Amino acid sequence: QVQLVESGGGLVQPGGSLGLSCAASRFTLENYALGWYRQAPGKERELVAVISRSGASIDYAESVKGRFTISRDNFKDTVYLQMDTLKPEDTATYYCTATVADLPYLWRDSRRFTYWGQGTQVTVSS
Repeated sequence: QVQLVESGGGLVQPGGSLGLSCAASRFTLENYALGWYRQAPGKERELVAVISRSGASIDYAESVKGRFTISRDNFKDTVYLQMDTLKPEDTATYYCTATVADLPYLWRDSRRFTYWGQGTQVTVSS
């Protein structure tokens, strides 16, 4: 069974940093654009960041630009999200996701993404 498994969530104070990782089980990630979406209670799921197969194209939500960094390691079949200068409004469940669509303009539609992880909770609070 194909799986994406996230790790690295937790509780952090405002202004702090946290790193998320997502590894694939039973399939290789190199053929997919990889991304992170998040969903806060009572809100719709929203794109956080997506990176193309080669890593040459990256898309970020405006709210995280300059604070979050997405990267990937195709040898390790892993995608990362480094989150700095965290704010309380970043509190959400973060989901790792994969899509064969490799064009940035397609990534804003979550229906383009085929595989999803189970989610990891990130809480930013003092």
